[in-house]
Amino acid sequence: MILKHFVDSRQLTPEIIFQLFSTADRVRRENSERPLSGKILATLFYEPSTRTRLSFEAAMLRLGGSVLSTENAKDFSSHVKGETIEDTVRVVSAYADAIVIRHYEEGMAALASEISKVPIINAGDGKGQHPTQALLDVYTIWREFGRLEGLKIAIVGDLAQGRTARSLCYILGKFTGNEIVFLSPNNLKMKDDIKEYLDKHRVNYSERENLDEVLPLVDIVYMTRIQKERMTVDEYTNAKGKYIINKNNINFLKKSARILHPLPKIEEINLPLEIEEKDNRVAYFRQAENGLYIRMALLIHLIE
Repeated sequence: MILKHFVDSRQLTPEIIFQLFSTADRVRRENSERPLSGKILATLFYEPSTRTRLSFEAAMLRLGGSVLSTENAKDFSSHVKGETIEDTVRVVSAYADAIVIRHYEEGMAALASEISKVPIINAGDGKGQHPTQALLDVYTIWREFGRLEGLKIAIVGDLAQGRTARSLCYILGKFTGNEIVFLSPNNLKMKDDIKEYLDKHRVNYSERENLDEVLPLVDIVYMTRIQKERMTVDEYTNAKGKYIINKNNINFLKKSARILHPLPKIEEINLPLEIEEKDNRVAYFRQAENGLYIRMALLIHLIE
């Protein structure tokens, strides 16, 4: 099965997921592959990004392709002059073989996919989704645990606006035996549409308040930051600092457990450098590295 565009985690089937995992493992081992030589990737980012933009650009370069990049298209593109996303995509799709787009409005990547002549990859759309992050998250889980079934996962932080958490839930719902525990400030709880999706796919979930009580019970803690840029000052003040992993509670976790985070992390993880470097339960930097290889696999799948 071939994806034409990748804008929504729900597009992925287990078959496609494991095909991408296999390709990611292969390009990790055989870094001399250049299957996209002569191809061009355009990255259109209307919101800030470090890992997503650079990992896509590095992925394309490692595959032998070239990159056209707009780091801050909201302020430094014809968007400032009032050009619509439709017109921008019509033009850029004539220059490139695929487009990676991040936009501050939900649904813009899907809209772009209706216009574009070339594959569109959603690199985050407002409060909507971040499907390539979810793909690298489950790739990390698979590499760390050897399975995507029968896991207990705590998803912690800003769940109302956290597109990474939403996208991850969509993929976890495709595998059997998983259980999700949501922990968030009262004003940032997971929205009903995700809960309805999990109900439909018979995924058990619960909402808890005490992180320390949950830590010994789970295989994975997926921490997310409170998204200051998407809320008022009062909302942020009321939400920040509610859930933190530090040197005092990390040992509540099982030795086999893993801490994931889409990054950037702010105050929700406060661990000494020694623990981050030596404790195998800290998996978020391995997670970020995995993003390079799974995005290489995705580009091969969409462009080659």
